Amino acid sequence: MRTTVAALLRIAALVLLGIAPALAQTYPAKPVRILIAQAPGSATDVISRVVANRLSEALGQPIVVEARPGAGGAVGTEAAARSAPDGYTLFMANNSTHGSNPAVYAKLLYDAVNDFAPIAFVASVPYVLVVDPSLPVTSVPQLIALVKSRPGKMNYASAGNGSTHHFCGELLKSMSGIDMLHIPYKGSPPAIAGLLGGEVSLMFANLTDIGSQIKGGKVKPLAVTTSTRARLLPELPTLSEGGLAGFEITSWFGLLAPAGTPAPIVTRLNAETNKVLARADVRDTLGAQGLEVAPGTPEQFAAHIKSEIAKFTRIGKAAGIKAE
Repeated sequence: MRTTVAALLRIAALVLLGIAPALAQTYPAKPVRILIAQAPGSATDVISRVVANRLSEALGQPIVVEARPGAGGAVGTEAAARSAPDGYTLFMANNSTHGSNPAVYAKLLYDAVNDFAPIAFVASVPYVLVVDPSLPVTSVPQLIALVKSRPGKMNYASAGNGSTHHFCGELLKSMSGIDMLHIPYKGSPPAIAGLLGGEVSLMFANLTDIGSQIKGGKVKPLAVTTSTRARLLPELPTLSEGGLAGFEITSWFGLLAPAGTPAPIVTRLNAETNKVLARADVRDTLGAQGLEVAPGTPEQFAAHIKSEIAKFTRIGKAAGIKAE
């Protein structure tokens, strides 16, 4: 019996070895979709469309970007995780779906690590600490001093409980010892609208989302959340330079497939995605939004996801952050 099973396994392995090259060559034979867990017009949507347009040319098939927003990104992420692992449904993950969400949701209906096959890291962009222009501050130390002079009377906006914006705000509070009220909105656009309308005093916003308001002088930027200054705003210091050494939270995006997607397909998608990211026009388009592309291997992206979940879990526990 054991001999028969072993023989069957060897035959199956030989069959798979024969199929794999052919599978990579014939894929894709029909249109592909990229699911996103955020609303149309979001940074995730913008990035997905830029990548999809060029990736479609490389693969010779249309690629449709489909938005499935809801529950802080959990709805779209679960839909992607439950999709057929055939290479025809991909997912543009980000630091919420594969960073902060796994750290704060008690009953998340997807496993950020085991339900997905990483394809490639795509790009990253800093969050920017922005304040109401009427506030009499021009630096992080001045902001901290102002909030300390008004304990519990100032507030900050986020895209919702457990969002990365929320993590940024709570990390600022814990590292500086200030007391502010958290005002959660249903997404980044409403939060930005709240800041513009004077409902809140400050917020951390993705540079891609807040760039036009910064340029138009509608908000006052104080610092970025990355370890180095942003190429698009080189005059703006980092939070570390502002006195909060080690403050680092980055908004990032990367392409995944459902777990079980054949390795030859993942390998081809990684190669083609990296070629797209190496294009000067793609780099220029994303760079104009403040995004830095970072091509790499599936293994590198997998390691990044695990490290992000661990980081957000540490911050979430320390601040007592829980998603609704």
